Amino acid sequence: MSLSMKRVATLGAGLLLAGGAYVIAVSLRPSREDRLPSAARAADDRSSNGAASRGVTDALTADSVELSADEVEQFKVRPVVERVFTVQRDAVGTIDFNQEMSVAVFPPVPGKIITLFARAGDDVGRGDPLYTIDSPDLVQAGQTLIATTGVLNLTTRVLERAKQLREVQGLAQKDVDQAVSDQQAAEGAFKAARDAVRIFGKTDAEMDRIVADRKIDAVLVVRSPIAGRVTARNAAPGLLAQPGTAPAPYTLADISTMWMLANVAETDFPVLRLGAAVDVTVKAYPGRVFRGTIVNIGAAVDPTTHRVVVRSEIPDPTHELRPGMFATFVIRTGKAVRSPAVPLNGVVREGDGTMTVWVTTDRRRLVKRTVTVALEQEGFDQIVDGLKPGELVATDRALFLNNALTEASR
Repeated sequence: MSLSMKRVATLGAGLLLAGGAYVIAVSLRPSREDRLPSAARAADDRSSNGAASRGVTDALTADSVELSADEVEQFKVRPVVERVFTVQRDAVGTIDFNQEMSVAVFPPVPGKIITLFARAGDDVGRGDPLYTIDSPDLVQAGQTLIATTGVLNLTTRVLERAKQLREVQGLAQKDVDQAVSDQQAAEGAFKAARDAVRIFGKTDAEMDRIVADRKIDAVLVVRSPIAGRVTARNAAPGLLAQPGTAPAPYTLADISTMWMLANVAETDFPVLRLGAAVDVTVKAYPGRVFRGTIVNIGAAVDPTTHRVVVRSEIPDPTHELRPGMFATFVIRTGKAVRSPAVPLNGVVREGDGTMTVWVTTDRRRLVKRTVTVALEQEGFDQIVDGLKPGELVATDRALFLNNALTEASR
């Protein structure tokens, strides 16, 4: 049997091993960061009849195989296409709340917690009630408001009578002046009392009702100062809540924007810029890309990992992102270029580190050719030397072709 016929027979038998070889092809693929452009290796000129160079036709050589019509379809012989490749850097990180838009909700005065309205994870609007406390200070402030209202009413009536008596010479001017002074003092105390009650969140209508009914409700409602999500709840009925004493009964965060905290290699630090656009993907939403902007670059490099924390702000109007999600960070650092591209399964890394593809001119005879590979993006390898757009290549199971060729040469 001739060498060519032996290759064909071996290739047909080797198809039974396609599934295993395909898995090997995926597992043995190296990182494309180790394959930046280098000098392309010259094409193999060996041929059984001294054929011309590959620039014209790839002749049948020791690095070629022949396929049947059915086998051509299995190996997906397709023309080389051009794709846009961009120079970019990537890193991994996690999603977090926008800590600059987070607020701890303390009560304005000490008090015992009575009722809770929101749970951790709930979305609340601005002004929604979070919890209530029993506040003795509110009772005292209400009593002061009632008392100062009575004094103001009294001094106002006294002043009116004093003015009337003065008009008929029934009262000395100094007594009128004293009445004016008393009324002004009472008015100042009344305004101060209303301001004190307003600190507790009472409206003007509620304060007027307190004065009219002469009744004070000791229950103080603590409301949300922002619209957002409850990120932590440390409150429980019966606990004493103190202003400014950690932990706060409730912690809220504005979730219209989220943070992506990425650990970027220090070698990529020179290409990072504040305000640069980034693409963020999370495993929870395959195929989705969230657009963000770099808002902070860490001031120090971790001496253990030699990475720097880069913070990006990501708009999330539909509240899809959650803190702790594993995310991938991609930033473009160069201009986009168009280059020939081959699917990842169409390129094989040889034992000496060179990269090869299988090329054909008649869709039957395939010849192994050395190429230079640069970037890997979106399932394609960028070919910077060794292929031209339009040339026919095997776009799948290239490693299996290598194995079949090795078996045929034995």
